[in-house]
Parts: sequence; C-alpha cells; structure tokens
Amino acid sequence: MSLLMAQFSLCAFSVCFIRNNKEFGPVFIQEPDDGIFSLDSDDKKVIMNCEARGNPVPTYSWLINGTVVDTEADFRYSLIAGNLIIHNASEAIDYGRYQCRAENSIGTVLSRDALLQFAYLGAFSGRARGAVSVREGQGVVLMCAPPPHSPEIIYSWVFNELPSFVAEDSRRFISQETGNLYISKVQPSDVGSYVCQVKNTVTNARVLSPPTPLALKTDGVMGEYEPKIEAHFPQTVLAAKGVTVRLECFALGNPVPTITWRKMSGNIPKKARLRKSQAVLEIPNIQLEDSGSYECKAENTRGGTAFRGHLQVYTLPQWISMINDTQLDSGEQLHWECRATGKPRPTYRWLRNGEPLNSQSRVEMVNGELIIHRLQQADSGMYQCIAENKYGAIYSSAELKILASAPMFSTNPFRLIATVGKDVSLECRPRASPKPRISWRKNDRRVQPSRRIMLLRNNTLRIINSSRSDEGSYVCRAENQFGSAELTTVLLVKGKRPSTTSSPHPVTVGESVVLSCKVTHDPSLDVSFLWLLNNQPLNTQQEGGHFEYIQTSSTADMMIRSILLKHAGKYGCRAQTRADSWWHLFPGPPGPPGVVIVEEITDTTATLSWSHGVDNHSPITTYNVQARSPVSLGWQTPVTGNMESAMAVDLNPWVEYEFRVVATNGIGTGDPSASSRVVRTKEAVPSVAPVNVRGGNGRRHELVISWEPVSEEFQNGEGFGYIVAFRANGTRGWKEKMVTSADSTTYKYRDETFPPLTPFEVRVGVYNNKGDGPFSEVVTVFSAEGGEEPREPPSEVQAFAISSSEIKVMWKPPNPGPGRPQGYEVSSWKDMEQEEMGKKKRTKGNETTMLLTGLDGNTQYLISVKGFNNVGQGPASSPIKISTKKNAPSLPPGNLMWIQEGNNVSLSWDPVKARDNESEVIGYKVLLRQEGRGHSQVMRTPNSAVVLTLPEGGTYIIEVRAVSEGGEGAASTQVRVLTSSGKRSLYGFSDLKMCTYDLYFLSAMSDVIIVLAE
Repeated sequence: MSLLMAQFSLCAFSVCFIRNNKEFGPVFIQEPDDGIFSLDSDDKKVIMNCEARGNPVPTYSWLINGTVVDTEADFRYSLIAGNLIIHNASEAIDYGRYQCRAENSIGTVLSRDALLQFAYLGAFSGRARGAVSVREGQGVVLMCAPPPHSPEIIYSWVFNELPSFVAEDSRRFISQETGNLYISKVQPSDVGSYVCQVKNTVTNARVLSPPTPLALKTDGVMGEYEPKIEAHFPQTVLAAKGVTVRLECFALGNPVPTITWRKMSGNIPKKARLRKSQAVLEIPNIQLEDSGSYECKAENTRGGTAFRGHLQVYTLPQWISMINDTQLDSGEQLHWECRATGKPRPTYRWLRNGEPLNSQSRVEMVNGELIIHRLQQADSGMYQCIAENKYGAIYSSAELKILASAPMFSTNPFRLIATVGKDVSLECRPRASPKPRISWRKNDRRVQPSRRIMLLRNNTLRIINSSRSDEGSYVCRAENQFGSAELTTVLLVKGKRPSTTSSPHPVTVGESVVLSCKVTHDPSLDVSFLWLLNNQPLNTQQEGGHFEYIQTSSTADMMIRSILLKHAGKYGCRAQTRADSWWHLFPGPPGPPGVVIVEEITDTTATLSWSHGVDNHSPITTYNVQARSPVSLGWQTPVTGNMESAMAVDLNPWVEYEFRVVATNGIGTGDPSASSRVVRTKEAVPSVAPVNVRGGNGRRHELVISWEPVSEEFQNGEGFGYIVAFRANGTRGWKEKMVTSADSTTYKYRDETFPPLTPFEVRVGVYNNKGDGPFSEVVTVFSAEGGEEPREPPSEVQAFAISSSEIKVMWKPPNPGPGRPQGYEVSSWKDMEQEEMGKKKRTKGNETTMLLTGLDGNTQYLISVKGFNNVGQGPASSPIKISTKKNAPSLPPGNLMWIQEGNNVSLSWDPVKARDNESEVIGYKVLLRQEGRGHSQVMRTPNSAVVLTLPEGGTYIIEVRAVSEGGEGAASTQVRVLTSSGKRSLYGFSDLKMCTYDLYFLSAMSDVIIVLAE
C-alpha cells in the first residue's frame, strides 16, 4: 500500500510540474553549511552540499575565498548535481570559505558562506618534563602545553596511572582554557606523577603528555598566605547570543580560598550556575541584557583579591523584512527594502546576478533600500540583498521580471445570465504590459457611463438594477503600444431570481430533525442545491448514516437522525441557477472574536478589549476571557462578561501572560480568538514567604538552615533573594544574612563559640528590587551535633555481570569508628572515560549491595564505592573493572506456526541465531495472557516448540522471546487464540470431524488468519 501511494504521489508531482511550466530564476533548496572534516578519516573526501530549483534547471559553480573553483582543470574537485566533492582534502589547500553559485537563463544567485575547517590532534613533545617541588601548603600550577589541534579540546589530568583521574574540588582545578592543573594548597596526598590528557571534541582522539612528577620539599611547611588568582577569564569576553558562556576563576592560597562572583551593574542572571566549587560561572543561552562587567573574588582568612572583566554579547544579522519576487512594467520604478537586526548593526550591499550592484544615475542604494527608476528590460534578473556585520552575513533573494506584451484575454466570448433587478458586473481583465487603455461598446455603439452604468477602476462594467433592455453583446477593447485585443460578453436577463425558505428547529442529542430548504425561481432555469456544515460541503456518505438528502425540483431537505454532539454547527443551504444563487444559513455557535488587545497592564490586572466575531445568526450572550502563563495549567478563566472589554484581575506580578476570548450564544460556545501578544505584569514587592523552614546536620559549630524555594511565579520581580534571620534562644537581636540566588535552599552559619545542639529561632524572608517581602513563621532549629565524614572506604568491593545492562555490586562497610557512614554512593563509568562523566547512585540506607541498571552491553566499566553521612563523603574505594555481558539477541523468533485442538495449542517457531556481538541463545520464554488483562503466565523451554493448555472461554495472546545471558531478546509476532466454553471445538464448529488448516502469516499485522477447509 505505501509503495503504491509513493508511486502515485510521484506521478502526481510530475504531472503538476509539467503543467506548471513557468520559467523562474534559481531558488536555493539547500545551501552549504559550516563543516569540520577529520584528517584522520579513512575516506579523504569532503562533500559540500548545494541544491537549487529553477526553470530552466540551474547549473552550478563554486567559489573558495572569492575565487572560482576550476573543476575541469583540478582533478581533486568534481561536481555531482550541485554538490562539490573534494578528493584528498588537505587543510593547507582546502581550508576557507565556500560559496555555491546557481544560474540559469533568468539569472544567478550566490549562497551564504560556509566555513570548511579540519579536525586534527597532534602529539605531545616526547621530551621529558622536569619534576616540580613545592612545600606542603604551597600552591602549584602544572602546565599542560597542549599539542597542535583543531578545533577545541577537552582537558583532564591522570594521577599516577589510568584510570585514576584528578577529581576537581575547591582545592584542585583544571582550566578548560589553558589546560593547566591548579592546586591551591598542596598536601602530602598530592605527591605523585601527573599526565595531561587532551581529547579532540570532533574525532574523540586522545593523547597523553609526558609525566610531570610532583614532590614535596623537606625544608618545612608553607605558612598561611593571601590568595593569588592564577586562572581567570579574559579582560574582554565576546560571545554570540544564545550560546553558553563559561567564565573561569581560580586562586592559589592557604587556607584554600573561597571564590565568589558578582555583576558590577545589576544582578547575575538567575539562569547562571556555579560549577567546579564556584570556580566557573556558567551562563546558558546568553542574551544582550547579560552583557556587562563581571568580577570574581578570592578570599581566605589572610586577605582577598579580585579580577574584573567585561562580557560583550553580539548577535548575527536576522531578517526583519526581506525582498520578494516582483513583476513590473517597463518604465515603472522598483522600490525594494530589506531590514535586519544585529549587534553590531548590520550594513547592506546588493548583488544582481551574483555580481555587485553599483549606484548609477537610475540606481539608488541607501541603508537597505534599492530604487531603480525607469525600469528597462535589461534590469530583469536575480537580485540579492546582503545584511552583514563582523560576525556573519545573511542573504535574501528575489527575481525582478520586466513585462512587455500586447493585450491578451485568457477567456473566449461567453454568455452571462442575470436576473431582473440584480446588479451585473462585466469583467475586462486582459494581460498586458504596460497597462492598456480600455473602452466598452454595446452592439457596436460606445457605452456611455451613467448613474446606472459605471466603469470601475479595475475596468469592470457595472450595471445597477438590470432589466431586459440591458440584454445584448458587450465588447471590451484593450490597447497599448504593442497591440490590441477584444473580449465579447453576451448578456441575457431573466425574469425571477431564486429565493429560499427554511424551517430550522432546536434539537437535543439523540433526536432527529429535518432541515427544509425550499426555493422559488424562473422555471426556465434549472436549480441545484448544496448543503454546507461550518462553511464546508457536507458529505452525507461519511457520516455513518446519520444524514439523508431528499431533493425535488424546488426543495432540498436534509434529515439528521439520532443527532450526536459532533453534529453541532452552522448549517447552510445554497440554491443556484445559471443566473443567480441564494444562501440560507441556519443558526450556529459564534465564530472566534477579533484579536485581543492589552490596553493597560499593572502588577495584578490587565485591561483588555476585542472586536466581536460573527454571531452565526444567534446573538452573542457572554464572553469568557481566558489567561495563560508559563506556569499555569492550560487556559484559565479569570473573568466573564457580555461586553467587548474586560479587566482580568488577581494576576501575579512579574509574570508573562497571554489572553484570548471565547464567545457564547444560544446555540453554544464557539472557537477562541487568536491569542494576544505576550505581556508581563509590573513588578511588586514579594508577597509569598518561603515554607518548610527547617535545619539540622552539618559540621560541628555549624547552623544549617534550609527552606523550600519560592517559585518564579511568586517572586514578583527582578533581583529576588532571601533574608535569613536567626538568633539564639533567649537573645533579643536578630542576625540577618542576604542570600542573593533565587534558587538557593540552604544557608550555613559557622561560629566556634556555640556548643552542639544549641537551639536557635529562625525565620526566612524574601526581597526583590521593589523591597522586602514577608518572613516565614519562626521555627526552632538546632546547631549541628558535630561529627566527621567517613574516614575509610568500603572494603572487598566485588561486581558481577547479571546481563547486558545490569551489574550487581557488593562490598563490606569500613571498620567501626568516627565518621560512621549513613549510606553508600556507587560510581560507574566506562573505561577510558573520566569518572565525572559516569553515573552515581546512592543506597536508601546502610545496604551493602546495589543493582546497576541501564548499562551498555559488552562494555567494560570501572566501579568504586564511597560512604557518606550528614557531614560529607568519605574516600572512594579503588576502582574495579567489570564487563557487561553481550547484548541479548536482536532478532525475534520467526515463522510462528500453531495448531489448536480444543484447548491445547501446539506452537513452534524457527530458532533464533545470535550475531557475533550478541549472547548465545540458551532457551525461550513463552508468555501467555488473557486479552484485556495485564498479568502474564510464563513458560520456559530450551526447545523451539511447546504445547500449551489454555483455560476454557476467552481469547488468549501468545508471544515468544529468546533468552540469553545478556537478557531477553525481541518479542515475536503476537498470536491470538480463541477457546470456547462447553465442548472443545475450533471457532464453534462442534461437529467438525476432519479439518485441514491453511495458515497465512502477515508480516505487517499482529493477527494470524486461519482458513478452514473440509
């Protein structure tokens, strides 16, 4: 069926294309895209795609860096259709910007630029690296010095040997800008050998540097010193709108410095996130308003230092208005305008047939406008407007066609039949360029305009209140400098126009009704009827017998039986003769109101207005105004009324809303209007306080306060944050701390003076740029009891592959002592990947086993386990390696055959053969369930056949799966079997003695069809 449909569609398209043989210039369907080609590829072939439609069919050529590529002279280049193939591509010769040029007899167009780059990753220098010696407590920077590469690379550091990677934290940082490893305060555990690993983001190739040994000096321990920022973002950061920006900042110092960020003018965007122990400020989907100066500050108990840089956001040009194909008469004036936005502001230039267009006496080009005076035939062709700034260019193309032809009519002389008293329009629409002069005559006499006979601007002859005397032969003559043509129309005027009467009835669901349409008309003219539902022709054959059409010479009745809700709507009857037509419309629900206009917006209200839609012959009684915001569950109805204006109230401040209106009349409720533009309510002071304020846990001498964050819907404005207030029980003054992140849920306060489990009164308030909002209820929170994180890792870690996607992990808890774990975290990552890229899963309690699921088949994983408690995480166990089993067979059991004898079903199938990368089949699982029930019975068998005994009475579904060490394979085609109550028989044939069974298997269906033969 699908193949036949595809052939039919293709033929239909071909016929359409042949019939529409109009010539037009090239229009790009596909333009070349920027690309990165891997030099490590086995196939040293680059394909730059280009396709255009046009009539005649376009031909193609290519430019690299503005120079035409000679595909005839250079054997490395070839053209297939419009695609450029580059053989034995090399960076030295083929790197650059490419453009496709498409041309035919109408004109030429150029594609956008496409940058071709090459991906490669060189090797590190083999020269040995010297050891680095520092004192304990001193900071150090280990240099990566990456090899030549393109494009970006990802840096990581190996500690001593693979797969032990350096884990980044507040003390250790790997810059993805320089590749260097920064350790703010060296500890004895840092002593070892460090290797820089770089990975190409395109080819995934990896190379390792020579090792850099790190040793401790023996001449003493480094004392405390103030921070020094060693890694930071550039003084000026340029970023394209919409990308993710990552600003780095890391400092050496003893004690380990704390990094904080701020934006000098305004607040850091709410969408920003802090990564790598606050050393990276990540701003996704960067926008123009995110531009500005950003500062990172490093502080410890010895002092602080800061670095400040400026973030500039640029945007590529984007079209506001483009040029379109235009046809003009010779001698007229062309005025095209294209407009684009961008930062910096775009400039404009124009091409004609792929070549720069220069200002001349007839040609003006100013700020995206092109004006050509006194058009000539030579001005025809393909034009392109280019909007560009320093970051990119966009192209808009259009064809200019200059017309020059004698008048010509597309229709032959014809007769027009009208009714006495009806207005008549005789059209005269010749094709001609330039526009022709028009004159009318009747029966060889020039038609003189009067109060009843008018010549309209479009050259139509209009006769008001026609009569028999207006009958005759009317000739329209069109003439210009290239020739003339005439069109004759014979006008006949008949005596009576048709009129209809009808008798609609209100009905309810389940009833039947007859809609009657009667017509009176001139008996010399035949009349035809057409029924419509909601302005669409009513097809009575597709409505399941609910509609019946009964017609006589002057009536057309529509009977609707057993009316359903879906039959509601606007019904219309049209009666038509050759001379006239007449409509009768039955009442229906109203049409959609006009567009909703937001006239005024406050922090909680919106004043709206709209225009009424069609009432469909039943007066509108009410309007329902509906509102929707990003956080609402669909459309809500804040107000109802009967006027074309309303005020929506009880809106939330600083929330984006859109509005629409639904009208209702006596027949029903119509479709909603189009949505209004999205508007944001004004800012206001926050009115909702945080809830579920609580505390506990933390380190000794810490007070940990947490709460549920206030959703964005109730933040009421920009600059939203929290005010955390607390005081020890029995004291009077509140300590208040500002938390500037709207997403924060926790605040920690440390004071060495208060003992464990000190009770505090705590409350959390809210604020934004408009002012302070309410506080939560006061609750009592106790300071931390104290304690330590786990000191030792779990021991005797073991792992067993259960299937292709499951691994079971077991371990023993560490020895009893301080820092007892309250749970365990299992990390799993693929070999040759960093641990950070893997998955982490925690136990629910002190369990010492875990089942890892969702893994890749036939893949080696590394697994480690660490304990955790309220204070923090302990050290991880040494990674162990384990491989998942091969994947389960991908092929289902095929060629299912079955024979039913009463309630016994003999089922067989072709054995499944596993592929090389799949687990061997060790048996099969047969699943049986009664139709309509979810529970399945399971039978396992090592063979490819089985006999099932089914309960009496019901339809049963059977399917088969192969079973292997890697798990269960794909399910077979389902088989449906019917068992009968009482006597055991096949499909109810109780006297059937001898039967043969012809089995037909349908690959595209889930049922098996059985044909019985004596």
